[in-house]
This record gives sequence, structure tokens and C-alpha cells, in this order.
Amino acid sequence: MEPQLFLDLRHIRKEFGAFTALHDINLGIRKGEFVCFLGPSGCGKTTLLRIIAGLEVQSSGEVWQAERDISRLPPAQRDYGIVFQSYALFPNLSVADNVAYGLVNRRTPRAEVQQRVAELVKLVGLPGSEGKYPAQLSGGQQQRIALARALATSPGLLLLDEPLSALDALERLRLRSEIRALQQKLGVTTIMVTHDQEEALSVADRIVVMNHGVIEQVGTPLDIYREPASPFVADFVGKVNVLPARVASGSLRFGSLSIPCEGADRDARVYLRPEDVLARPIGVDDPHVFDASIEKIEFLGSYCHVRVNSPALDSNKLTVYLSLNFLSEQSLEVGSPLKLKLLPERIKVF
Repeated sequence: MEPQLFLDLRHIRKEFGAFTALHDINLGIRKGEFVCFLGPSGCGKTTLLRIIAGLEVQSSGEVWQAERDISRLPPAQRDYGIVFQSYALFPNLSVADNVAYGLVNRRTPRAEVQQRVAELVKLVGLPGSEGKYPAQLSGGQQQRIALARALATSPGLLLLDEPLSALDALERLRLRSEIRALQQKLGVTTIMVTHDQEEALSVADRIVVMNHGVIEQVGTPLDIYREPASPFVADFVGKVNVLPARVASGSLRFGSLSIPCEGADRDARVYLRPEDVLARPIGVDDPHVFDASIEKIEFLGSYCHVRVNSPALDSNKLTVYLSLNFLSEQSLEVGSPLKLKLLPERIKVF
């Protein structure tokens, strides 16, 4: 059974004077789904989130939540909790009072507030911190408290505006997995804005890739990565090699390499992920094998970015992923020869 549509954005447009930040955005989000708005700075993702929250008013279009038109409702009358990049905790209030803020405004009985605060502080992994103040907490702990505050009123929708970008790398990894686990446990519909591709790929049920105020593609992380709908998506999400090519007589040719390709004769560009060029296993009779040599090795821990050149690619360079173990086993270094194999089914042509 198809999950219920919880949030429905219909023809959303936002203009700031002569500048159009959002162009006719249409998007449906299902109940219990974790969706990431992903895109570069200035693409409109935060503006769209603020329209959902009622913090910005759309120039035209409608926002429906749980089959209710909330397009013109003020933020206080919308059913959501929000977490900002800057934590936005009240510095003069204790952890307990920060978490309880929304409940107190709703005149919830004191005993119920205390019980809910204790439950949420434990849920975000900071039991016993109720009496502390934000200045006594690390950045990651402050963001956990901001998350607890957003969840205190049991909202139907959780909005996360780049909640991890102010944290260090290790804390970011830890907290993103905790947010995802918490979201799955509570089943709350969640939208997170991010410009971090790895973050979106690791936590989202679906990713909405945005650019210049339009939606380029909506899909699962695997769909977005493996089946990009446009050159922008292919280039923005993950690392990719881009090579000039030509489609002619039923073949795609780039350099001296050729693979079958349907369609009219035309100039094209090949988009090829580094992991889709293999150094092993390569059999004697394998097709699409070519000789290369290593030009540069960029060490990244367990694997390396290896830039190669090859007569088969003319003057174009190619980046491939090779494990550190493989490089060691084969005694490969800058200048070493190397055989590589293409996976034609993984090549995208635009």
C-alpha cells in the first residue's frame, strides 16, 4: 500500500524583486519519509524550507500538509519542529527550559512537561544535563538539545536547516547517524537541507536535487547516484569523469575507445564514475580494456584517487579509485603502467 502523502507543494514560486528564487516547484512527500533538499549555495533549498515553515511567504502556489491548506498560515499555526544550523538555543535558559519552551507556551501541565523533557533529553543521549546551560555544552551537544526542543511538541513534520554544518567532521558523522536512527524510531516526516552530498546519500529515503531555483531530479540515493537525470546531477553528486565523445553509426566513441550506442549522430559528453573503471579482475578476452599509466596518486586512507593518462583517451585524464592494498600488492607508483577496464553499462551520455 502506497504511504499517505503528508506534504504537497503545488506550483511554488518565490520572487525577491526582479530575482526569482524558486520556479514552479511541485513536490510530494510521504508520511514518515526522510527527504533531503540537496544543492549548491543559492539554489533555493533553504528558501523552500522556510516557505514550508511559514518563515517566508511564497509569491504564488500552495502548501498542503495532512490534506490541509497551510499556504497562508503563520508559523505558530503550522505543525512542525525546526532545527537551525546555529542551534538557536536560549543562552539564559537551562537545557530543561530550552527543551520545554514549546510545551510551556502551550500551557502544558508542569508534571507532564518535566516527564517529556526527561524523556527527550534521554532520547538524544544527554540524560542528567537538564540543569546545564548551552555555554556548558559542546556544539554537538547543543545541536542534540535543539533537536530535543524541536521534537518536544510531537510535531508531524521535522525541518532541519543544515543542522550539522557547524560541527567538526567526526561529530557530524556521529550525529547524522543518530538523527536518522531517531527519525526511524519516531516515524516523523523529516526534511533536511544540506549541500553535503555524502550526508544526503547516507540518511535520505529520497533526495531532491535543486539548482537555480528548480528541481533537477527527485529519487532514492541510489537512483540519484547511478541514474542522474542531467549533467548537473551527475557532476554535483559524487565524483565523475567527464570526457568529450561522439555518437556515430551506432557507436559512442571517445578517444580510440568505442561502445555500442543508439541514437542520431551527435557530439556528446561521457560521464563516468571513478569506481566504474576497474583495475581488476581483467580477463584475457575482456572487452573495453585499455592501457594507461599513473600520473598522480592522492592518498585518502583505505583507498586512493589515482589520475591516469592513456593514448586511448587522447589528451584526456581519467580519475579512478584504487584500494591502498591493490597499490601495495602491485607495487604501483607514479609512472607505473596499468590495465583498466570500462563498464559500458555504467556510462552516462548527455
